[in-house]
Amino acid sequence: MQLIYEQSVPGRRGVMLPTSDVPLAPHLPVHLLRSEVAALPEVSELDMVRHFTNLSRRNFSVDTNFYPLGSCTMKYNAKVLENAANLFASLHPMTALLPGGSAVCQGALGMLYDLGQWLADVTGMDEVTTQPLAGAHGEMTGIMLIAAYHKAKGNRKKYVVVPDSSHGTNPASAAMVGYEIITIPTAPYGDMDLELYKQAMNNEVAAVMMTCPNTLGLFNPHIKEIADIAHSFDALMYYDGANLNAIMGKVRPGDVGFDVIHLNLHKTFGTPHGGGGPGAGPVGVKKGLAPFLPMPRIVLDEQSGDLLLELDNPATIGRTASFFGNFGVMVKAYAYMLMLGRAGLVQVSEQAVLNANYIKERLKPWYELPFDLTCMHECVFSASKQLAHGVHAIDIAKFLIDKGYHPPTVYFPLIVKEAIMIEPTETESKATLDAFIEVMIEAASLAESDPAAFADMPRTMPVTRLDETKAAREQQVCCSG
Repeated sequence: MQLIYEQSVPGRRGVMLPTSDVPLAPHLPVHLLRSEVAALPEVSELDMVRHFTNLSRRNFSVDTNFYPLGSCTMKYNAKVLENAANLFASLHPMTALLPGGSAVCQGALGMLYDLGQWLADVTGMDEVTTQPLAGAHGEMTGIMLIAAYHKAKGNRKKYVVVPDSSHGTNPASAAMVGYEIITIPTAPYGDMDLELYKQAMNNEVAAVMMTCPNTLGLFNPHIKEIADIAHSFDALMYYDGANLNAIMGKVRPGDVGFDVIHLNLHKTFGTPHGGGGPGAGPVGVKKGLAPFLPMPRIVLDEQSGDLLLELDNPATIGRTASFFGNFGVMVKAYAYMLMLGRAGLVQVSEQAVLNANYIKERLKPWYELPFDLTCMHECVFSASKQLAHGVHAIDIAKFLIDKGYHPPTVYFPLIVKEAIMIEPTETESKATLDAFIEVMIEAASLAESDPAAFADMPRTMPVTRLDETKAAREQQVCCSG
């Protein structure tokens, strides 16, 4: 397929504008003017429409194919949620901040307020801010809240504890806020080694960041003890909400000892994620951290029943995002929760866990299973059996592309050699899972019978097999000038 620039024909136009009848404005200073005409493609309107329409048909999304991307919950996004978000399309985000503005957008403020209350209920927290724009942004906001809490108490804290199976953004977020990282290895039973954790804890630990269930798809049975130990050192427990889809409605993180949590609305609560959809990472906190939440906060006036904006608080960490976060994403999450109700949210988790365990059991004879335990929403295999024939996890990923599937996450978590991490979500049918399983079995069989066949996969894509190491080491910058 040609680039749009390769379709360019000198003099061809998509739109013919009439001669302007408006006087020309004074010229800009010469140093601000172009010295050459902008190098834009010269194509007809039809050429342009066809080009970008054909490009869009090459996109891969949950709407087109199965997307079993482990640790990233790529579930189907119901289109009714888009319709709900469109109801607010004409509302300017600055409205509530204008004098008297909150009076004319009580509906929008009510939606945000109710959503915060619902998310607090689901997670066992007391207060929620919707400002953070993504999961990692939520993590950083959460760690900033923890730092503000310790500073207010006069605590001298310098460390954040993370398991070695944690998402990479956990230590990155903590380091950006100024903490040093203590990493605890995974025990043979698949969770953070409890004894090593006990030895590492000290009075300078500010927080323990955990994903529960963890990135191996396993729920830590010692989580309450871990939280109690952290609290005994006046450290706080931080919950990475990336895997909440496994326990939503079943376990509330706040009930087992977590003090701060971020939620990936674009994973757990049915808002777009694949294809660059906007994220949202609301942060929930226990009551003791509420004074430090970002401003403005939506508060209920008990006398009038109106929703008002609290614009300042001496203890706040300040604004972390414009307005109230990605508002459209909030609307979709609100509609998703309203549509499913409490029983529906519970069923989401039950079905996600059932689907993951079904895949685990079906593929266990073909791929090594480092931790052969009942998993939660995702299961982690290793391609070690295939590696014995010279076939890597990345080769299986490329094979799946040719078969019409987005590959699962490979090489994560880092503690599993040749990791293949599969999360089917609750939205896929048994027929879809069975078809995917058969293709995974086909890949395992081909690795034994003809391992060389993987060398040039994928064969069906516009861009086929690349030398990824060379591409990283010998980057070339292209320009159209």
